[in-house]
Amino acid sequence: MTPKIPNRIVWQQAEVLMQPAFIRLIANITQQLEQSDWRGDYEDVQMWPEGTSETDKMLVASLRSQLETASPAEVDAITQSLAQLPTPFPGYQLRLSRGDRQVSVDLWDLCYRICFQDYDSVSGTSHAVDAAIGGSVAIDPSLFDETGDVDWHQLDDKTKQLVNQIFANLPA
Repeated sequence: MTPKIPNRIVWQQAEVLMQPAFIRLIANITQQLEQSDWRGDYEDVQMWPEGTSETDKMLVASLRSQLETASPAEVDAITQSLAQLPTPFPGYQLRLSRGDRQVSVDLWDLCYRICFQDYDSVSGTSHAVDAAIGGSVAIDPSLFDETGDVDWHQLDDKTKQLVNQIFANLPA
């Protein structure tokens, strides 16, 4: 589930935090993998809006493949058909493996957990403060200093703590 962002201010704060959070996330994962016997592979995946049927997913895939060889007249018709269907958005997964064990981790979800206060992946909201913000997310205020700039130390600490927790909870 993607975060339910309540207003432009939270959106702007998220824009400021997401890229540095993602960079720190990858760096911390790399560091953990170097010290671990787990292997990590990154994979681009398509994330579908909640409730998208398998039939719609297959139809979108079929129409997209038809676009590759379509005539200009067919392109318009296919594009119009695609506009009526759900559109997947890009996701990024970390596939951890060791022996016969495999664990998949959604990297965007981890970024959301870093940037938003008490982020709940299932609902796309900040569950601990949900009632106060009306079913949406709240930026973690500890990630900004008193002047409104990113608190790089706090961002580093929160990212490292989350990655350490992920690796600590991997199956034995």
